Amino acid sequence: MRASGEVERLSPSGDPGAPAPVTDPEGSGGPAVSHEGVWKTFGAEPVLRGLDLDIRRGSTVTVMGGSGSGKTVLLRLTAGLIKPDRGRVRAMGIDITPLREEALLPVRRRMGFVFQGAALFDSLTVYENVAYPLREHASLAEDEVAERVHRLLGRVGLGADVDAKLPAELSGGMRKRVGIARALVLAPELVLYDEPTAGLDPTNARLITELVETLKAEGASETAMVVTHDLEFARVVSDLVAVLIGGRIAQIGPVEALLNSTQPEVQAFLAGKAR
Repeated sequence: MRASGEVERLSPSGDPGAPAPVTDPEGSGGPAVSHEGVWKTFGAEPVLRGLDLDIRRGSTVTVMGGSGSGKTVLLRLTAGLIKPDRGRVRAMGIDITPLREEALLPVRRRMGFVFQGAALFDSLTVYENVAYPLREHASLAEDEVAERVHRLLGRVGLGADVDAKLPAELSGGMRKRVGIARALVLAPELVLYDEPTAGLDPTNARLITELVETLKAEGASETAMVVTHDLEFARVVSDLVAVLIGGRIAQIGPVEALLNSTQPEVQAFLAGKAR
């Protein structure tokens, strides 16, 4: 077990899929995430078709696209949860494409993943859900675990009164907040958000938008990658917005530049007339 932020060093091997040293050959100057010519197919139809996308360290990049456009597929590729059919994915300077599960673990510890449905453990309390990554990946005394859990819950606007509650006792907005607290508890370098406002009523969607904006301003993580269909959310939290159409990034830039795009496919997407 290792303290938060400490990276596990694994023995080198001639097998590229076997455990390998976790290093960042590009140093702090390279992008936090790089997708190079990424293809991914499910069934007969490619979802991603030679996609290229870099995410600069310290930035928040939002990927938008229609339903079924491959936004969540791209996020799962970034986390190493699935593999590209062709192309390469780098995270924090490490080529994760050939790595097997054991070698991926030290990289994933440097990421936080906010799942669309929060993905909380139904049988664990709020406190135990947020503490779970600490118990799995950090060597901390129980008072240190409690301090960090309550600090993160406080950052997402929840108090100790929710400690003993089960996920089923929470509103949708509260579950999202707990999911965000759990994703941040190991102080990740990169946070991946999957549709953080999906399924929420307008009030809770606004609260989550304000929360993510505040966490960005406070430097809760170095870099964030978001996928969403929520243009207002993207406008508030993003440095850049990338529009995913036809399995590739059609355009990337500040949200206002996209709103004034001269590309017909981007205009059609924003008007709700294209995937």
